[in-house]
Amino acid sequence: MKQIYFDNAATTRVDSKVIDAMLPYFKDKFGNASSQHFKGKEGKEALDKSREVIAKEINAKSEEIIFTSGGTESNNLALKGLFFSNYPKKDHIITTKIEHDSILNVCRFLEKNNAKITYLDVDNEGFINLEDLKEVITEKTIVVSIIHGNNEIGTIQDLEKIGKICKEKGVLFHTDACQSFTKTKIDVKKQNLDLITLNSHKIHGPKGVGGLFIKNGLQITSLFHGGGHEKKLRSGTENTSGIIGFSKAVEVVNSKDIQKMEKLRDKLINGILKIPNTKLNGHLKKRLCNNINISFNNIEGEAIGGHLENIGIYASTGSACMSNTLETSHVLKALGLSPLESNSSLRISISKYTTNEEVDYILKELPKIVERLRSISPLVN
Repeated sequence: MKQIYFDNAATTRVDSKVIDAMLPYFKDKFGNASSQHFKGKEGKEALDKSREVIAKEINAKSEEIIFTSGGTESNNLALKGLFFSNYPKKDHIITTKIEHDSILNVCRFLEKNNAKITYLDVDNEGFINLEDLKEVITEKTIVVSIIHGNNEIGTIQDLEKIGKICKEKGVLFHTDACQSFTKTKIDVKKQNLDLITLNSHKIHGPKGVGGLFIKNGLQITSLFHGGGHEKKLRSGTENTSGIIGFSKAVEVVNSKDIQKMEKLRDKLINGILKIPNTKLNGHLKKRLCNNINISFNNIEGEAIGGHLENIGIYASTGSACMSNTLETSHVLKALGLSPLESNSSLRISISKYTTNEEVDYILKELPKIVERLRSISPLVN
C-alpha cells in the first residue's frame, strides 16, 4: 500500500541536504561550542554561521537570534521573560483566541501570577480587528503577541499593520512564526517586530531545535539558569548538530517550492469544495501555502481521517498538539463554528515533496469516503 503524508503542519520529513550537513557534528565536529580549544571553536564557528543564516532570513542581526529547543520554549521565553522583567510596572499582555497552546497556556499561567491578559476575537476567517487592538492597548501593556500563520486554518495576519499600531502605541510586538517562517516574508524592520518565535521541524529541519529573535536592547528574564549560554538567556549546551540542520533547512528554501505548494494547495481546495456541503476554514488566499482546512458537516473528521489512513493517506483533524484529546478546536470555535462543524473538520497540509499524483489520489478517494460516511451518519437526513 502506498503511503502519502499530508500532515506537514505537524512535522516535516527532514531534507537529505539537512541530514548531510548535520552528520559531521555528531562524529567529527562534536566539540562543545563553549570550550576554548579547537574542537570547541569549531562548534562555535558553526553556531555563528547558523545564526547569520537565520537572522538574514528575517532581516535581523545575528546576535539577535537565541537558539532554543523549539517553538514552545521560545514562546515561553518571550512571554514569561517579558512579563517577569516588566512586572509590576507593567502587567498587561494582549493576544488572540486562536493562538497555539504554547501561548494560551503561558497566558493562563501568567494570569495566576497577576498578569492581565486580553484575548482578542477574530472574524469568521481568522483575522483580528485592528481597531479592537488599538482600543485595548494601555500604558500597562507590555507586549502584543499574535500568531502569524495559524497552525490549524492557515490564515496569515498582516504583521505590518499590527506592527505599525504597536509602534505608535509604544508597546512590544511578538509573533509566533513557527508555521510561516520561510513560507511567507518576515522582515523585523518593515513589520516592526521585537520578538519572533521560530522552529526547525516545520521546514524540513530536525525536531527539538528552534529560535527566538529578540531585538537588541530588550530586557528579558531567562527561564533557565546555568552556564550563561546564548547571551545568558538560555543556559544549556547548544544543540550544535540540530542548529546546523535548522540553518541548512533555511538555506535550501526557494521560491519555486513555495509556488509549487500554493498551486497544489489551490488544486486541493477547489477539488474538495466540489464535494457537497463542505466549507473552507480560513481565508481562501491569505493563508499558508501548505494549509487546507475543510469542514465536511454531519460526519466526524476523525472518521474521515481513519478511513484515509486505511488507504495510506495521513492527514489531521487539527493541531497535532491537541488532536489526541478529542476536544473541540479552540481555533474553529473562535471562528464561530459550532461543535458539530468543528468536529467535522480535516486539516490537510502539504510540503515541497508533495506530488501532483498524490493530490490526484486524495481527490479521487476523499469523495468516496465522505459519501460512504454520510450514508451511515445519523446526522444526515
